[in-house]
Amino acid sequence: MRRFCLKMLALAGLLAVPGMPTYAAPPQTSAPHAILIEAESGSVLFEKSADALVAPASLAKLMTVDVVFEQLELGNIKLTDAFVVSENAWRKGGAMSSGSTMYAALHSRVKVEDLLKGVIIQSANDGCIILAEGIAGNEASFVRMMNDRARELGLTKSTFTNAEGLPDPKMRVTPRELAMVARHVATTYPEYYKWFAEREFTWNKIRQQNRNPLLGTVEGVDGMKTGFTNEAGYNLAASATRNGLRLVVVVTGLKNAKDRADEAKKLLEYGFREFDSRILFAENQILAEAKVYGGAQGKVPVTARQQIKLMVPRTASERISAKMVYVGPVQAPVREGQPIGHLQVSRGDTKVLEVPLQATESVPVGSATQRAFDAATELVVNVFRSAAKRL
Repeated sequence: MRRFCLKMLALAGLLAVPGMPTYAAPPQTSAPHAILIEAESGSVLFEKSADALVAPASLAKLMTVDVVFEQLELGNIKLTDAFVVSENAWRKGGAMSSGSTMYAALHSRVKVEDLLKGVIIQSANDGCIILAEGIAGNEASFVRMMNDRARELGLTKSTFTNAEGLPDPKMRVTPRELAMVARHVATTYPEYYKWFAEREFTWNKIRQQNRNPLLGTVEGVDGMKTGFTNEAGYNLAASATRNGLRLVVVVTGLKNAKDRADEAKKLLEYGFREFDSRILFAENQILAEAKVYGGAQGKVPVTARQQIKLMVPRTASERISAKMVYVGPVQAPVREGQPIGHLQVSRGDTKVLEVPLQATESVPVGSATQRAFDAATELVVNVFRSAAKRL
């Protein structure tokens, strides 16, 4: 099997606007790591060391919240279910822990909805542990659910070791993958995501303000999460919507709370000011053909099914290119809808969008003659590849 990259040359330059001035240069940021994406398509508008593995601090709670939201959607738990505040949750995340807490009373029972509000609005460590123990029996089992869920969402580099984001040298994430989680939470669970915009929450007669510094100060911001430890520095994930366009920003490793707010705001303003959404490919448009091995036909058309959009600078003259990347030839039989690689879209030399592709039709196994011909062709190709490697 070989990795194929099929360039779609017809797309190159499709969005170029000759004679127009180039768009404003990306902003300089003091954030060691940052990424700005458009939520609907996942288009990357800005990135800086976005694939570095960093300590997430309380941004890990985004993964915790996603797992809980999924369990609600699956019907495994209800908002009205009440979980017991264990001594472990009380000691590790409660009032005596010196960390962010919702001050849940030892041995009391707290409803899932209140626990979620405590986690989302107050960044409650005890709330995370109570949810983890109530859902999975113990935090270690819940962490396995977090990592399994992370892989389902396409996170390949990040590893979670606790539900609340407390320091652990084994827990590392990338800003890019944190943005993926934030994007998923904001766009998949509107019924629950609205809690990220609530300005305060009172529990156990203690009122606490939402820790997101951009709420009420930056137009359109309606969530997400802050984080801080000495190891991680000051982190922030934020999401904002203007005129139907949602952007997600993640900055990590800042020196103080003011800097993380300022840098996140700067990137959001840059995205809304400088970019527009453009349609690259129509829904169900045939994008390319993948080679098939041992099939009744030698190729199968592929599509992304959904409309593909890309965020592009409003006043720009730049090269937009796309290519299909897959491992092949694809072994027959091929079923309609079978995943076949990805479409990678680049702006200049930077990859800004990746979309999964699938077969548009089925390809049955071919005749003995067709299979023998494909086998002979692959043998010759492999011989030449081996010889080329030795040169």
